[in-house]
Amino acid sequence: MNQEFMSALAELSANKGIDKEIILEAIEKALIVAYKKNYGHAQNVEATIDRTTGAIRLCQQKTVVEEVLDANVEMGLTEAQEIDGRYQLGDTVNIEILPKDFGRIAAQTAKQVVVQRINEAENENAYEYYRGKENTLISGVITKLDKRGVIVQIDGAQEAELPFNEQLAGETYQPGSRYKFYVVGIKSTREGPKLTLSRSHPGLVRCLFEQEVPELSDGIVEIKTIAREAGSRSKISVFSTDENVDAVGSCVGPRGNRVQYVCDELCGEKIDIVRYHEDPAKFIEEALSPSEVISVDIDEEAHSAHVVVPAHQLSLAIGKSGQNARLAAKLTGWKIDIKPEE
Repeated sequence: MNQEFMSALAELSANKGIDKEIILEAIEKALIVAYKKNYGHAQNVEATIDRTTGAIRLCQQKTVVEEVLDANVEMGLTEAQEIDGRYQLGDTVNIEILPKDFGRIAAQTAKQVVVQRINEAENENAYEYYRGKENTLISGVITKLDKRGVIVQIDGAQEAELPFNEQLAGETYQPGSRYKFYVVGIKSTREGPKLTLSRSHPGLVRCLFEQEVPELSDGIVEIKTIAREAGSRSKISVFSTDENVDAVGSCVGPRGNRVQYVCDELCGEKIDIVRYHEDPAKFIEEALSPSEVISVDIDEEAHSAHVVVPAHQLSLAIGKSGQNARLAAKLTGWKIDIKPEE
């Protein structure tokens, strides 16, 4: 260790954004481990690096005792007072030990520690960066398909995973294709941050609309609830904080271009946009669109709704395989029982 090393360490610290003290403390701990590995023990050994010169001081600490039982950690009073006459029983004596070839070992150890600590710090920084992107929209390119799912490259270097259970039904992923994904999870690993992506999460629908509809990003229009059967159909309920702004119209867009953009991004998934109401009866009526509704009878205790629709629109209200009624129930949070008008 020398001044040149300390200068290089300071430059490295500034470039990588790592506190120099963290690296030095890691090297000091590693030097003790290296000493133990090469010289058999490290009992009560303390390593310090001078923060100005880079000089190493390796000391063995021994307690002054009447009778020495373990020479590695204890020293007799007579021997201690030969070093310094002021030592008394119970005092700690620091004995400097620096084997002749320990400088080479120290240099190798320092290099390994610096490289390892830089990698750890870069992983930590990357994790913190991507943790801020959880539950947001991200764009990436498919690089390969393997047994875990689809591997996606984002930001030019970072790899992420699209598991099978987060894929969009009916969508075929080819290497080189670019998609937009919803970030559902970030994990810190030794190799760096591990990102889990989704194409089926309801949050993807929300993010795509927020990207395309200025009124949503401005806070004038809000998406209240989303019910999604990924790859087939979604329903979203929207609300306007400004009575002069039509929430549904804002999301549909001129000539339907905004909702069409989202549908295209989701491989043709159908999207129903309905108005949100605090009144559950009105909300359920909206949610069952495109079917007409004659009446909605709310049962608060059972948290259910009995809905009457025109007989000729019963199949429309229920939907193919019950999808329309199922999505309406998810969207509103109410159990819905649909009957035809007699």
